[in-house]
Amino acid sequence: MKHLIAQYIEEIRAARIEDFADRAAGVEQFRIKFLGRKGVMAELFEQFKALPNEQKKEMGVALNRLKAAATEKVEEFKNFVEQAEECGESHDLTLPADFAQRGSRHVLSVVMNEIADIFARIGFTIEESVEIEDDWHLFSALNFPHDHPARDMQDTFFIEKEEGKTEVALRTHTSSVQVRVMETHRPPIRIIAPGRVFRNEAISARAHCIFHQVEALYVDRKVTFADLKQTLLYFAKEMFGEQTQIRLRPSYFPFTEPSAEMDISCNICGGKGCNICKGTGWLEILGCGMVDPNVLDACGIDSKEFTGFALGMGVERMAMLKYQVRDLRLYFENDLRFLHQFDNII
Repeated sequence: MKHLIAQYIEEIRAARIEDFADRAAGVEQFRIKFLGRKGVMAELFEQFKALPNEQKKEMGVALNRLKAAATEKVEEFKNFVEQAEECGESHDLTLPADFAQRGSRHVLSVVMNEIADIFARIGFTIEESVEIEDDWHLFSALNFPHDHPARDMQDTFFIEKEEGKTEVALRTHTSSVQVRVMETHRPPIRIIAPGRVFRNEAISARAHCIFHQVEALYVDRKVTFADLKQTLLYFAKEMFGEQTQIRLRPSYFPFTEPSAEMDISCNICGGKGCNICKGTGWLEILGCGMVDPNVLDACGIDSKEFTGFALGMGVERMAMLKYQVRDLRLYFENDLRFLHQFDNII
């Protein structure tokens, strides 16, 4: 009997409130087990009555110790439950901590950083500027005619647009950063301008009123179209793989002459033709060209001494091609089911 009492005392001391799935119910079951009318103490006292008189003194002391231990543990459990109820505590503080999940970068930030890293390897530095721009930096210095469609309210979010006043708008491209850099720096200039831009467009799977661009500018003596082409080829292979091929198609931009659109071989079908590249085997990714002499002169750089090239790309489109994202709206909806797909991208 003495050995049995010692086992019960150890069991009581080892009992923990967190072992009970339902704390209040668990405490009551614990009390009934040891102190109830048909519990451990009641059963041991019945056995105690049959003991020889010479053993009763020793066993009585042991039984009192067991009862005291059980009573103390029950009171401890009850106090814990009452305090939790008074505080309105709905969580079990005794459970192991549920540490917050580690966050991750947004897929657009990942792609923008990757683009920046690629250009950094060939000497380009990052320049950033304001998102609210005036007409000069947004249009006029970039050789936009006054009747150009981009000046129309359908394309631009104007903040101030009154006759005789300086027009102010949300920037429609990060080319304004290039203007500010050329106004304040002497060549050689080799920069990229990543950032958020805004255009008054209907939101759909293929278009959005908010998106991100990375533009690049290189101005120096004797910069040629061959330098531009080699830079584009290097970027495409670093971004999409060594097997990537490029092609340039003539195009038009007010601030570059000559201008071109660059396509890459479709990285989905390997150039064989699929629904992503519409069966052509090519995907358009950016616009580029040699900086128009009028732009250089407007920014205070002698176009007879210096030449340069510029290029610009949409970050959302790069992410769409790299990770096969089919709907632009997913980037801005903060749907965790979408975002968690990119948790392991560094």
